[in-house]
Amino acid sequence: MRTIRVQTVDFDIEAEVGALTRGRADIGAVVTFTGLCRDEDGRLAALELEHYPGMAEAEIARVAAEAEARWPLLGLTVVHRSGRLEPGEQIVLVATASRHREAAFEAAAFLMDYLKTRAPFWKKEHLADGSCGEWVAAKGEDDAAAERWAAPASAGSGRTSSAEVATFSRRREKAAAKRPDEGQTGPS
Repeated sequence: MRTIRVQTVDFDIEAEVGALTRGRADIGAVVTFTGLCRDEDGRLAALELEHYPGMAEAEIARVAAEAEARWPLLGLTVVHRSGRLEPGEQIVLVATASRHREAAFEAAAFLMDYLKTRAPFWKKEHLADGSCGEWVAAKGEDDAAAERWAAPASAGSGRTSSAEVATFSRRREKAAAKRPDEGQTGPS
């Protein structure tokens, strides 16, 4: 079972895991990751997440299919929110199910690394002083984490090739070039 959604409303982790595992006695491990809107220095009032409807879901589905091909998953769920989110609110849920924990952990990490660095979402800061901040770029450490999946593939390793990572990077750059100007209110 694969569930992928982009939505403005919050999600219920327990309900999502229940839907993923209901009636499945063959699942031995479920790994969940929940990303929250964070304000480290008290200056953030909100984070606005934008995406291209349809494109974001299709890209996440493509990478989810890759995760399913690389690890013996019995199901996965990705829920990503869009719109205006305040510090402390949930942004993203990744849940992976497998017979064994290693596959579930690795697949969840792979999916999250993709979402942090290459998924077609754009984040804009709204500051506590009422001003608009910057568009948030992927951090170097996030890119470095994603690179672990780009190690040269060995027989049966399930790792993404350098060419595939280059394709991800080109797609991200192309999508970033289409990002709305600051004066626009939504995707163009």
